[in-house]
Amino acid sequence: MIEGVDHVQLAAPPGSEQALRAYYADVLGMTEIPKPPALAARGGCWFRTGQVQLHLGVEADFRPARKAHPGLRVTGIDAFAARLETRGAPVTWDDSLPGHRRFYSDDPVGNRLEFLEPMT
Repeated sequence: MIEGVDHVQLAAPPGSEQALRAYYADVLGMTEIPKPPALAARGGCWFRTGQVQLHLGVEADFRPARKAHPGLRVTGIDAFAARLETRGAPVTWDDSLPGHRRFYSDDPVGNRLEFLEPMT
């Protein structure tokens, strides 16, 4: 029986770790968590906020995920979008999901991320 999602893995090109750290830690406010030593040698980086983990793994023939994406639930979506915009991250609002406010942003290597908040 599935109990929940442990993490979401996204790909990144070799050598992009500093740009990923700047986005996921500084822009999104996530905390970098150490990779196990056997996996750290492969490159990439892992991040956490609350129970949510995003793993960025290096892929030699990297292509960004343009359609597939994690959907990250946020609170205070307007303030969160403003945080991204003031730090130079793109924000594209989409009102097509009933009962939610949401926007998309791309990480520095082009992966699509969705941020959403249920309307109360």
